[in-house]
Amino acid sequence: MTKRTRRTFTKEFKQQMGQLHENGKPRSEIIKEYELTPSSLDRWISQFTKSGSFKEKDNRSSEETELMKLRKENQRLAMENDILKQAALIMGRK
Repeated sequence: MTKRTRRTFTKEFKQQMGQLHENGKPRSEIIKEYELTPSSLDRWISQFTKSGSFKEKDNRSSEETELMKLRKENQRLAMENDILKQAALIMGRK
């Protein structure tokens, strides 16, 4: 079994694969003909049908976006908390 090199695909190519599937071409034929991995094709088809965009940012649900925002805020607050603890230790020594 030979290892595949990582390939990159253009937005136009991904759209063509989504349109082929939408027009009734079987998934297995697309995978075989274009030597794609099933997971890549499935992700492209999903993105094509949901938003028509292949950028991860455009395909996030509102819950995923909110979760990312909350995680970022949580990280910032934890950092602020650590800074305040260190400051309290320094002030306590004086």
